[in-house]
Amino acid sequence: MKKLLFLVIMLVSFSFTYAQDTNKKKLVFNPKSPTYEVEATCGNCMYKMKGDGCNLAVKLKGKNYFVDGTNIDDHGDAHDTEGFCNAIKKAKVQGSIVNDRFVATYFELIKK
Repeated sequence: MKKLLFLVIMLVSFSFTYAQDTNKKKLVFNPKSPTYEVEATCGNCMYKMKGDGCNLAVKLKGKNYFVDGTNIDDHGDAHDTEGFCNAIKKAKVQGSIVNDRFVATYFELIKK
């Protein structure tokens, strides 16, 4: 009975984990959309933008924007020595500015 209960609990937890991954929108490169090379970092830690916690931000055309469409933790540990909270990185992005935020449809870090 204990094994059956354990199995049921494991199956339920795996199904919730899988459901979260499949609901996440994939960012896809669109060759017809303009692509920008930007600085990407933690807006709160590195750009001193106002907000709660650590949030991904980009500098586009000289202005800083928080990012929607991808999360700071989608690109590694933000608090690592080379993470977004400690370093400014280059990224190739596509998207648009909506309500003073950058809504990403594509986001790729540029390797050094």
